[in-house]
Amino acid sequence: MKTIFIKSGVWRKKGLVLLEFAYDEELKELVKSLPGAVWNGKRKAWILPYQDTILESLLTIFKGKAWLDYSGFQKIQPEKLPAELPELNQSLNYEIQKFAEWMQNRRYAASTIKTYSQSLSLFFRFLNNKNPEEITTEDLENFHQTYILKRKYSVSFQSQVINAVKLYYSNKLKRKLDPIEIERPKKPKLLPHVLSKEDVKSILQAHKNIKHRTMLSLIYACGLRRGELLNLRLGDVDSKRGLLRINQGKGAKDRVVPISEKVVEMLRDYYKMEKPQNYLFEGSKAGKPYSAKSLENVLNQAVRKAKLKDKPTLHWLRHSYATHLLESGTDLRYIQELLGHGSSKTTEIYTHVSTKSLQKIKSPFDDL
Repeated sequence: MKTIFIKSGVWRKKGLVLLEFAYDEELKELVKSLPGAVWNGKRKAWILPYQDTILESLLTIFKGKAWLDYSGFQKIQPEKLPAELPELNQSLNYEIQKFAEWMQNRRYAASTIKTYSQSLSLFFRFLNNKNPEEITTEDLENFHQTYILKRKYSVSFQSQVINAVKLYYSNKLKRKLDPIEIERPKKPKLLPHVLSKEDVKSILQAHKNIKHRTMLSLIYACGLRRGELLNLRLGDVDSKRGLLRINQGKGAKDRVVPISEKVVEMLRDYYKMEKPQNYLFEGSKAGKPYSAKSLENVLNQAVRKAKLKDKPTLHWLRHSYATHLLESGTDLRYIQELLGHGSSKTTEIYTHVSTKSLQKIKSPFDDL
């Protein structure tokens, strides 16, 4: 089966998707049937207009026809496509910098600070650098209707803008935009993706590189988030007590999770080979953490080697860890603690994907 390499980018302030693959008449005809598809001889690639749902569409179209490598694809945020919006003026740029510093002082996560700053910048630019003191709830609603909804941006991004604007006004300007008039979008209720134990095993054993194999194994073995793995330091592994300490996970919460002797042995072998200095997993620069993008590439390579039909993300390994624990009889309350969930409702979602109880249900069709 041939491979199609999918990449995304911005050209002349427009989002584009590039499809690169060795010549194949059937694949060529499939691509030509896509709206807006154009062949670029210089790039030797087919170019499509970017849409938030383009990746899902391509996975459906080429299912069973080609293997899709989308390690070079990234969703393009609205702030990267400011085609008709003015540049942020100096005073508002300074105002956002002060807002970012205020969030830093209150220990907001770096990712939240970046997201809120970008959202607020986009909002101000949409309003043509209007004085923040003069902005009203109606301005925010107008932004939703004529910018976000019209361009069909995601529900999560719409919520990010609301959160950023509300935080800025309530804590920086000591003024609230009436939340009753701001319609909160409904968040889709999506079930977590879960891999079978056989598929997990094939992924974890795909790499010969001990560092790559150990990183993926630790994510599944301890139910870690990507950032939690990358932030681990040498002293966080307590091999004598069989515990792994996770510092400042999501929500700035610390927790400890059990780590099996099997994983500890794998870590010992890895340490002897790599000898990291500071972080448990370091990149090309000694003492510096491994990059998130490189870790994603490690998973993508493992999936290709394992020849799986699905395209799992790193978070699928965490979902699989929780679901497999539930199916083996672990109490939901313990799983909540292991995952670092603040509410049991978050953990309860795994009851909807566990096959332990579902497989016991007999269909009335069988009695016909």
